[in-house]
Amino acid sequence: MPPLRGTGADREAEGPEYAGDYRLQACLGAGGMGVVHLAASASGLRLAVKVVHARYAEDPEFRARFRQEVAAARRVSGAFTAPVVDADPDAVRPWMATLYVPGPTLADQVKRNGPLAPAELRRLTAGLAEALRDIHRAGVVHRDLKPSNVLLTDTGPKVIDFGISRPVDSDLHTETGKLIGSPPFMAPEQFQRPREVGPAADVFALGSVLVHAATGHGPFDSDSPYIVAYQVVHDEPDLTGVPAELAPLVARCLAKDPAERPTPAQMMSALLPPSYAAEAFIPAQRRRPALPYGDEDGAHREPGPSPAWDADTPVRATAPAPPRRGARLGRVRLRPRLTIAVAAALALTGAGLYTALTPPASRGPETPTRPDKVATVFAGWQTTLQKHGPTAAPACGHGGGALYCSARGVGLARLDPVTGAVLWSRTSPVKAESPVAPFLLADGLVGAAVPAGPVEAYGTADGAPGWTAGAKLPELHRPAGSAVVLSDGRGGIRAVDSRSGKELWRHGLTGFGVPVPGPYDAPSGLLAVSEGSPDGSHTRVGEIHPRTGEVAWQRNLDGDLDPVGRTGDGTLLLASRYQASLVDALVLSTPGGDTVRRLSLPHRIDVRGVAVRGTVVHLLDANGHLTAFDTAAEKGRVLWELETGAGNVSAPVLGPGDRLYFSVQDGRLLAVDTARGALIGQTRPRLLNGRLEYAPLVPAPLVAGERVFGTAPDGSVFAVDARDPATW
Repeated sequence: MPPLRGTGADREAEGPEYAGDYRLQACLGAGGMGVVHLAASASGLRLAVKVVHARYAEDPEFRARFRQEVAAARRVSGAFTAPVVDADPDAVRPWMATLYVPGPTLADQVKRNGPLAPAELRRLTAGLAEALRDIHRAGVVHRDLKPSNVLLTDTGPKVIDFGISRPVDSDLHTETGKLIGSPPFMAPEQFQRPREVGPAADVFALGSVLVHAATGHGPFDSDSPYIVAYQVVHDEPDLTGVPAELAPLVARCLAKDPAERPTPAQMMSALLPPSYAAEAFIPAQRRRPALPYGDEDGAHREPGPSPAWDADTPVRATAPAPPRRGARLGRVRLRPRLTIAVAAALALTGAGLYTALTPPASRGPETPTRPDKVATVFAGWQTTLQKHGPTAAPACGHGGGALYCSARGVGLARLDPVTGAVLWSRTSPVKAESPVAPFLLADGLVGAAVPAGPVEAYGTADGAPGWTAGAKLPELHRPAGSAVVLSDGRGGIRAVDSRSGKELWRHGLTGFGVPVPGPYDAPSGLLAVSEGSPDGSHTRVGEIHPRTGEVAWQRNLDGDLDPVGRTGDGTLLLASRYQASLVDALVLSTPGGDTVRRLSLPHRIDVRGVAVRGTVVHLLDANGHLTAFDTAAEKGRVLWELETGAGNVSAPVLGPGDRLYFSVQDGRLLAVDTARGALIGQTRPRLLNGRLEYAPLVPAPLVAGERVFGTAPDGSVFAVDARDPATW
């Protein structure tokens, strides 16, 4: 049945009668993003259904964010949340249905009945600590834990409202223009360093929630959110009225330094032995299995004056980042609202998607490693290549057992991959905004370049200058076996020999006007090229022999396509662009272009990079949302989706043992288990003087054996043990 529209001036006068197949029976509450309704499933299950306001449903950016928040909410659906029953983020009015759990919010309970008794407060402390432990184990950080987001039920507290941010009506904004949380319950780092917000921020919020439950007001109290923000950062909390037995633990939760706060597990230990009442109230501990694609989480409230949808920020679920060996927590980073496709396109001179390809040796199935059985632990290292002036993350390449990196002011440096020691370096007069990763050539040579600049060869042993391939016009370079193909983006294309730098050929490609070189395939020895039509209706796709420029094959294919890699059997993989960097389908073309398959994606993805293992394509979007898509199925199918919460990311890179890695603009390196779609580790941020500047292009990490190499905006290169990401 189509939605029915009401009349009147109320903001929900256009409110629908149905959300999917669910008839909306009564309004439970309203918030900045939408309205929560009571509904029932076909079996009579009572549901709380959130329906987005119509004005936001027409915003493509909001739809993308809502979809990501649904995916994040799926990860935490369980004993401590309101389980999700159904959702449709692609509906005309996006909606999410969760199980309706009767019970007042903590805010309503305190408002109506006053502060909790000591025994009730102890039960609440234990229940919320266990809830946060389970939520953090799922790789999610709430970032807006407050009394109105805690439901009090017969089986213990439920934490709700996991991810719908309010884009308007906010007084405090971060540098990206979004309020991250509610000021009276925000941690100091949420005001000072929003991109460093992690699980410890939830613990700080828990301390504030407990003070409110014990006293009826928070530890920092003012009518002005700006004064509250100042108090949170600079003043000591007011714990007057908190029971003496809990006051020390609450004070630890409210420590200014995140490292000084207890973890949820430590809080649970501090509360042992539990009283009989507390033991009866706390749900049993459990292990959370990896969730398959298809479930999600949401939130609801009891009828009453408390708004039903007032979370001010979306959840950003990222990889566990333990502060020491053995801990397993998650971190969250603020997603920057900055345009990133322009810089990436500039660096690639129109080559399309920034692509990470599986090495030829890893095309087939991999034998999983056992990170829990590590014979010799690699301690890791960090080396700073650039120490002064504005910095950018260095870009690195690996080959011949050596690590080569470029940075601002450092044209090329060779590092020892075991110790990080700089063996030699060569300065560069070109101050490139985004360093380009060096690449191994032939006969003891390594190549270096700057974006759209000349290619220079150096000796691998001592860094002695070799040949230089320059041109009057800026050129995009593509290493391709024993040749380097260069294109000026205006129709000029040529190749030089990787040993001597001597020009091999310079001519137009038959059938192409302005060809753009794509990825090189070592097994076939062919380089993909493409040229889109002005209206985006079709693309000329083909492959050439890099040493001769001879076109091996070419075909006109429908759509605006970019070659991005190959599947395990050598099939050419292309991404179909809806507009700009949005990808709505994958196109597979057999060698020669004789057979073409088009597989629609479940939603449009702002792709930052692609990594292929066998028939599975991993697509990473600009906001850290990772999708695993199996191309073997007739119509393709999503294996899993993962919201990491990382903003402005690199291309993903695959490693042995079902591992995938990518970098973030704040210097973090994240690891994902591709078999389960789970975040399994991340490094700490590495910022210059604690400041985060916008990086137009984030270099991808490198995987070499049992080591992963990352780079950071503080000008450093670092290495970690690939076998145990949980200890990074």
